[in-house]
Amino acid sequence: MWIKIVRVADKGLNCVIWCMILVLLLYSGLGLWDTYCIYQDAGNSPMVYQYKPSGEGENPTLLQLKELNPDVCAWLTVDDTKIDYPVVQGETNMEYINKAVDGSFSLPGSLFLDYRNDLEFQDFYSLIYGHHMAGEVMFGSLPYFQETAFFQQHVSAKLFLVDCTKKIEIFACVHTDAYDSILFHPKCNDADSRQMVLDQIRKKAVQYREVEFGDGDRILGLSTCYDTTTNGRIIVFGKLKDI
Repeated sequence: MWIKIVRVADKGLNCVIWCMILVLLLYSGLGLWDTYCIYQDAGNSPMVYQYKPSGEGENPTLLQLKELNPDVCAWLTVDDTKIDYPVVQGETNMEYINKAVDGSFSLPGSLFLDYRNDLEFQDFYSLIYGHHMAGEVMFGSLPYFQETAFFQQHVSAKLFLVDCTKKIEIFACVHTDAYDSILFHPKCNDADSRQMVLDQIRKKAVQYREVEFGDGDRILGLSTCYDTTTNGRIIVFGKLKDI
């Protein structure tokens, strides 16, 4: 009698254990699927990618994309990385944190220009933000610029505007934090403010190459989170040049 009870109890316990294992496997699978969907969402959809500019003079496809979303102001491509996205500008720096270019909810958000900047990149210092995503999507490639070999091999990018294309001559990778009142205050167009920005870049740079600056020159910063420190940020800087 007791043996039968023990056997029944043992079978019941085994069923419970297997049910728990199945639940855990299902939960893990859903987590992996959710992560996969997030990374897929972080890439350009075919609808958006068809508007990627060619860079040959004016960029009419960018104008077409802008007609779908007036907040589109540029397209950024960092050579030999996965950074190849349109850039938007919202009314605040929170608007596109979790919103795709087509206006739908998107956890990876979009690349967006600081709301204080001129949308035609006429300021001395313009700043673009993007999430630090695994899989090198969005601005997930930026931390690689800390490494000497990567920094030396990746020296250029392109900024496509409606009426022209700009070459970006990468010259610095900076470690800072979210409270840096100099580097997170773009649209600094007077001489003293420009020099403060350049001095701060050199001071906080972990990688740097000499670049000459003259009157009328402009710079672009690409900012993302630096996940090894609280409120840490990485900003990659480049000088804008006409093509």
